[in-house]
Amino acid sequence: MKKIRNILVTDGNSRAALAITRSLGSKGYKLFVGERVKPSLASSSKYCNEAVLYPDPVNEYDKFCKAIKEKIDILKIDLIIPVTDICIFPISNMVKDGVIENKTQLANDDSMKLAANKSELTKQAAELEVPIPLSHIIESKNNIALQNLKIPYPVVVKPSRSRVMIDGKWIFNSVTYAGSYEELRLILEKTNSEVFPVILQERVRGKGIGAFYCYDKGRCIAKFSHRRIREKPPSGGVSVLRESVEIDPDIDRYSQILLNKIKWHGVAMVEYKYNDEKGIPYFMEINGRFWGSLQLAIDAGLDFPNILADISQNIDIGDATNYKIGVKTRWLWGDLDLLLMLLLKSRSQLKLPDDYGPKWKVIASILNPFGKNLHYEVLSFKDIKPWFHESRQWISNLVK
Repeated sequence: MKKIRNILVTDGNSRAALAITRSLGSKGYKLFVGERVKPSLASSSKYCNEAVLYPDPVNEYDKFCKAIKEKIDILKIDLIIPVTDICIFPISNMVKDGVIENKTQLANDDSMKLAANKSELTKQAAELEVPIPLSHIIESKNNIALQNLKIPYPVVVKPSRSRVMIDGKWIFNSVTYAGSYEELRLILEKTNSEVFPVILQERVRGKGIGAFYCYDKGRCIAKFSHRRIREKPPSGGVSVLRESVEIDPDIDRYSQILLNKIKWHGVAMVEYKYNDEKGIPYFMEINGRFWGSLQLAIDAGLDFPNILADISQNIDIGDATNYKIGVKTRWLWGDLDLLLMLLLKSRSQLKLPDDYGPKWKVIASILNPFGKNLHYEVLSFKDIKPWFHESRQWISNLVK
C-alpha cells in the first residue's frame, strides 16, 4: 500500500485550503501550505507544519511552475492538493507535459478543461437532457447578434471560463446582469475578445444548490449536498450561510450523468438553481476543485480531504454517502459583508430578485449569532489563529 506523509496545499488564503489543512493536519499528515504571501489564512493554522512561498501564478506563470517543482523535490511532497483554478491548471499542465510526477488527484487535462468550459458543458447538458436555463451562446466578439434573442430581461451574462490566460497572465471574469438590450450590447462590446464564447441565460429564480462529489477513476465514491441560505452579493454569489440537505435524486442523477460523461476523477462541485414554481433544478456549472464551503461537509461528517488522501494511498473507503442533515456552517466575515451591502445599498443597486423578501428580515437573521446545529467556518476556538488573521484582513480592507 502506498503511504503518504508530506502534503502540499496551495492557495493558502482560501477557506477551502484552511478546511483541508485542519482536516488532514489533525490526522497526522505533515501539511505544507503555499501562497504568494505568508502568513496566509491556512498557514496560520496550528495544523500547518510550514508556510511555503511561491510567485504569483496570475502574473508569473513560469516562475510559479519552477517554484512548485522545486518545492516538491525539496520538501519530498507525496501529495499535491491545488485548490483554485489559477494553481490547478499550471500544475495539471506540468503533469501532462511530464515536468513533474503526477502526485495529484486531479482529473486528466482534457476532463479538467472541459469542466472549466461553461459553454461546452451547457451544450453537453442540453444533449444529455439535463435541464438548463434558456440559453444563447455568443461564440465570438465579431458575431454579436441579439436581434432575435428570446431570453427575457434581465439576462445573465456568463463568460465561458471564469479565468482566461492572456499574454501569460490570468484574467478574471465574473457573471453580470443586463437589464435591457442596450445594457447587454454595451457589456458584450466591453468584453475582451479572448473571453468569448459568452453565454446569455435566463435568470432562474430560486435557491442555489450544490452537489459535491469525489470520484475514483470514473466511479462515484462520495457525495454531499447543501442549500444556500445567504449569499454575497445577495443577488447570487458566494454562500455565507449554508445547510446540509439530502441530495435531490434528480440533481444526483443529472450530476453523475455529466461527471461520467467527462470521465471525472477527484473532487467536483456541480451547481444548480432550483426553481420552486416549476420544481426543476437548472444546471449552472461544474467546478473541478474543492469548494469554498468545504468545511460544511466536514462538519456534517463527510471528510472529503481525508477521502482524497485515502484514494491516493489506494485505500478502499467503500461508499461514503452518509452525513448529518440540517448542519449549518456560517462564514462570519462574509456574512458581515452581506450585512453592509444590505444596509448601504438599495434593492435596485443590489439587483435583488422579486422573491428575495424584506431586507430587514435578512438583516435581523444576520445579527443573530446562534442557531441549531450551527458551526462557524473559520472561527474555531480549537484553532483560533486563522480567525485572527482573517479579522485583521477584513478590518484592513474595510478602512482602505
